[in-house]
Amino acid sequence: MVLGGFILLILLCVGGFMAGYMLVDIPPANAAATKQSNVYLYSDGTQIARDGEVNREKVPLKQIPLTVQHSVLAAEDRDFYGESAVDPKAMIRAAWNTVTGKGKQSGSTITQQYVKNYYLGQEQTVTRKVKEFFISIKLDREVSKDDILAGYLNTSYFGRNAYGVQAAAQAYYGKDVEKLSVAQGAYLATLLNSPNAYDVATHPENKSRAMGRWNYVLDGMVTEGWLSRSDRAGMKFPMPDEAKGAAGLSGQRGYVVKAVEDYLTSNKIIDEETLAKGGYRITTTLQKDRQEAFKKAVEDQVMSKVDKDARKVDRNVRAGGASIDPATGKVVAMYGGIDYTKQYVNNATRRDYQVGSTFKPFVFTSAVENGSVTQDGRAITPNTVYDGTNKRPVQGWSGGAYAPENEDQVSYGNITVSEATDKSVNSVYAQMAVDVGSDKVKDTAIALGVPESTPDLTASPSIALGPSTASVLDMTEAYATLANHGKHGTYTIVEKITKDGAEVELPGKDTEQAVSREAADTTTSILQSVVQGGTGTAAQGAGRPAAGKTGTAENDTAAWFAGYTPDLATVVAVMGQDPDTGAHTPLYGALGEQRINGGAYPARVWAQFTKAALEGKPVKDFDLELEQGADLPPVPDPTTGGATTGDQDTGGTTDGGATTGDQDNGGATTGGQDNGGATTGGQDNGGQTGGQTGGQTGGQTGGQDPGGTTDGGATDGGATDGGATQGGPTGGGTDTGGGGAATDGGATDGGALGGLTDG
Repeated sequence: MVLGGFILLILLCVGGFMAGYMLVDIPPANAAATKQSNVYLYSDGTQIARDGEVNREKVPLKQIPLTVQHSVLAAEDRDFYGESAVDPKAMIRAAWNTVTGKGKQSGSTITQQYVKNYYLGQEQTVTRKVKEFFISIKLDREVSKDDILAGYLNTSYFGRNAYGVQAAAQAYYGKDVEKLSVAQGAYLATLLNSPNAYDVATHPENKSRAMGRWNYVLDGMVTEGWLSRSDRAGMKFPMPDEAKGAAGLSGQRGYVVKAVEDYLTSNKIIDEETLAKGGYRITTTLQKDRQEAFKKAVEDQVMSKVDKDARKVDRNVRAGGASIDPATGKVVAMYGGIDYTKQYVNNATRRDYQVGSTFKPFVFTSAVENGSVTQDGRAITPNTVYDGTNKRPVQGWSGGAYAPENEDQVSYGNITVSEATDKSVNSVYAQMAVDVGSDKVKDTAIALGVPESTPDLTASPSIALGPSTASVLDMTEAYATLANHGKHGTYTIVEKITKDGAEVELPGKDTEQAVSREAADTTTSILQSVVQGGTGTAAQGAGRPAAGKTGTAENDTAAWFAGYTPDLATVVAVMGQDPDTGAHTPLYGALGEQRINGGAYPARVWAQFTKAALEGKPVKDFDLELEQGADLPPVPDPTTGGATTGDQDTGGTTDGGATTGDQDNGGATTGGQDNGGATTGGQDNGGQTGGQTGGQTGGQTGGQDPGGTTDGGATDGGATDGGATQGGPTGGGTDTGGGGAATDGGATDGGALGGLTDG
């Protein structure tokens, strides 16, 4: 009976195979050659863009260098010429993973991939896999291996809307395929595995992954005897050209299309190749009026100041921004760059610039969320006093010595958490990260919306200073969670998708309490202080209750402002990048300023956009529920004669004035916008001098007439009365420019001059 059953099973398998082989014919080519366009719409249904025609140019196999052919074989199917058309074991594994919902799996030979590309489609179904199996076997019997390889090379998708290796050679290196070097051919072969992920010009943060795959391809060529070890040893990674968008995707349209494509593919809603074949009608969450308002704000506040003839560094100025409705998680506006056809990389979604001090609020949120205490057992609240001494070694960290510098080497002495946030004091926040536990800080950031895969998101005390490279859109999502009282719902940029009248299923929009309301709201309270009197006062131009934080990347390669009102969370970054090499560059001297910092141009863009985006909406104040002890006044320190910090370095009369370190004089965020020199820290009427010397000559050169002589730079020696350099009789001493010189008011955002724009 067992033998009979076994024979019957064999006969059934053979019969099934024969039936399948007889019933499944080789079909005509699929509709890829007559690909439809995808249509992208604003939330109101008006059209944003329609993607372009298929970019394909077929070439005969003899025109494709043997090294390029070998690189593709090394990447995708090294036994192509000696194997059968199908790999049954790999197919069964892929089919099982598809059936059990483990996602897209590939166990296909080049023959099978060609059948999928040319005769079938990209859908991941068992039916398609069965057809692919039988067509591949028939095709292998009727067509030569060379013809199959030629077909595969001419139909495969390489990204950048390039179908086939000839189109890819032009898209990535601006040359015909026969002129590709071995290294360049290996890079194109690398792209076949994941075109979007491995395009290092579009996604610079993925370069290490792309290089790993590129090395795998070249090592495979050596293993197979297609490349000598000596030739392999001398090869350098061939950076592709910066991509150029299609003319029909000029302006912001191309950035939107690219962001939507990334969203759909990364969330596995539609795979890359299927989306590239087109026919989808995609309604985004973007609102046309707010999109236009963002574009205008960047143009008015940043790009109109660019003068490439007068200043070479202005060639490097880029900007990115995103805005999310905290209540819904919908992206309502996004600014990707000046023009998709001129700057291909979307500055709102790229993940290669440090976020700087815009990360600090996540440290405090984590402290409240986890009920953290200082090394001596005091609960961490906005009024908790820390030692803000420059280069103070962190206590309680077992990973080695760590003593971060404050901006401009300023020592603040005892300072409250709220004041340390206003001034972005590195020594305070590095210690707080240790007190909380840097692993918990990382977990909190992820819960708020920072992707776990973010480069350099490392659990160590330095996490507080923002070395991680989350995108503008990532940071907007995290700040939107704070604005929504700690409730987080993954952002969405797509409202609806249809194809041929049928709706495509989108992920659910579940919202969860990522952190407690008290943790989020108490963070909001200290970020309100940053806008009211810290490094972010330019955000007051929105005319709304606001909370926010400035930040700057290392070496001043990017300046950030991240902020929100109860209705809208928005992040803006100004970045420096060489248009020829793609290298990150400092922004010193750009736009006519000695430094670009978060409280200046980014905050001004934020203010103009937010004001326009909320025009006609009722003004809402924050409804906050604070942690216990958050609203208690700080305990005075009798040794300083006034405020908790004593503000010994920032001057004034006896103790420097207000608890925020006399934030307005000597070049506060707005730099004395009326009398101290516009918004550049008093550059016109003496603020530059006061910024450089910390207000040493303030009251004489930076605000001589209206302010500072009797107020000591307390309240009246600030934004409107004293100007950027004024600061009272002493102008805040020689260290900080009167209330700047924190990480964001000084080095990170305020700069070596300690007074320009951010103080």
